[in-house]
Amino acid sequence: MGSYVMYLVVILLLIISYVQDKKKTTMALKKAWKSFVNILPQFLGVIMVVGILLATFNAELISKIIGSESGWQGVIFSAVVGSITLIPGFVAFPTAAMLLNNGAGYMQIGAFISALMMVGVVTAPVEIKYFGKRLAIMRNLLAFLFAFVVAYIIGKVVGGI
Repeated sequence: MGSYVMYLVVILLLIISYVQDKKKTTMALKKAWKSFVNILPQFLGVIMVVGILLATFNAELISKIIGSESGWQGVIFSAVVGSITLIPGFVAFPTAAMLLNNGAGYMQIGAFISALMMVGVVTAPVEIKYFGKRLAIMRNLLAFLFAFVVAYIIGKVVGGI
């Protein structure tokens, strides 16, 4: 029901915007469409890979590897995978939801998403080039450790610990 209300509000605001300034609204819609078209291949690619993985690995296996019963080993595994994976945020969160629905634990997904968003193993060379080796390594190390703090807090709040 909440989604319908949100769609209704967006449509209403779009109509108000169109009435106020047709040219700007049309230009904004064209830019939004271009952004959507540019994002779509990445989004579909990652969703397909995750779909194949979910079809290959059943919920029992996912639960065993990164489920709440996997404990801190699952958290460490999730943080490492998140650190070396390069997925945009708009794909990461639906991926996390799919993993949760298939048996992943909240602490493990918290560590995965935190490391994914904050640690950049793949992007480290660029970061080293612009910020220097010491700062890049320190930032990534602290971000990696913070992923465990996030997992711990989620575990306390949700009850995984």
